[in-house]
Amino acid sequence: MNTNEAPNLCGLKREDFQTTVNGKKTDLYILKNKNGNEVALTNYGGALVAIMVPDKDGNYANVIQGHDNIQDVINSPEPYLSTLIGRYGNRICKGRFQLGGKVYQLPINDGENSLHGGNEGFNKKVWDALRMNDETVVLNYVSSYGEEGFSGEVKVTVTYTFNDDNELIIDYMATTNKKTVICLTNHGFFSLTGIANPTPDVYNVECEINADFYLPIDGNSIPTGEIRFVEGTPFDFRTPKAIGERIDSDNEQLRNGSGYDHNYVLNKKEEGELSFAARLTEPKSGRTMEMYTTEPGMQLYTGNFETGISGQHGATFPRRSAVCLEAQHFPDSPNRPYFPSVVLRPGEQYKQTTIYKFGVKK
Repeated sequence: MNTNEAPNLCGLKREDFQTTVNGKKTDLYILKNKNGNEVALTNYGGALVAIMVPDKDGNYANVIQGHDNIQDVINSPEPYLSTLIGRYGNRICKGRFQLGGKVYQLPINDGENSLHGGNEGFNKKVWDALRMNDETVVLNYVSSYGEEGFSGEVKVTVTYTFNDDNELIIDYMATTNKKTVICLTNHGFFSLTGIANPTPDVYNVECEINADFYLPIDGNSIPTGEIRFVEGTPFDFRTPKAIGERIDSDNEQLRNGSGYDHNYVLNKKEEGELSFAARLTEPKSGRTMEMYTTEPGMQLYTGNFETGISGQHGATFPRRSAVCLEAQHFPDSPNRPYFPSVVLRPGEQYKQTTIYKFGVKK
């Protein structure tokens, strides 16, 4: 039996996600584990459209923001709503960088910067999808030479697995035929109370981040180059704190980001290790989400620029109704040689594993 056509918790219909874009077919894939929980995604932009997990009383809700049909995904006012991001997650200053003595110019789509891969990034692509089993789907995409101004042809594989430990595991792998830069992530907009009309704000969500340092930004949301200690600042989440406790503090950095929209330098014993990055706890429902990643950085974004857009089943997503924990290399790294390198060369493999583990507070 095709699990896509079996009854599902999320109420999404496969036919609502089937169309053809530039000659490639889109579809809906529902991953189920033995606990009866679900993750639903589409191969258009790798967008997550449902994560159905129970609260402390066993009541199910969808804890990720998305749409309930393919046209709304394609035309979303928030083009990065819970999608894959590439070739370069986050911002590059003025869309310009040097590589191998050559200057590259990317599209400017965020003030005076290039954001999330340009005008037609990986979030706008139809990926080739291969369903492996009930718990796993593999997405493939070939980013052509010169796409959005980037050098090299890049072959990308992203594997989504939802296992019986309620872990959504996202594995990324990429290769190139010419020296290039790459920074991949997933831009999940998580609402652990469950999406609703309106979806509640995240002020009461408790956040813990395993980072002693973060990157301050300028008025254009570009890292200043400084790596700043979190201690004594509203950016210190080394012990759990409610997101709303300090989000509107009189603080230049919070003003620059209109709230939290900053990269954290994750504490690592060694480069590339899979380690604990962050934990969210929603006190009312008791739902928790832990994040583990091999990446050196994580962007904390609190939906500061959401504008009440419409989502699945009549839900609406007002300002600050989601928390994004984006595993990544640092913003503007191509222009900061002392940041961890984002250069990928022929013969090398880009690899990333990021895990979002769902549970309830005991």
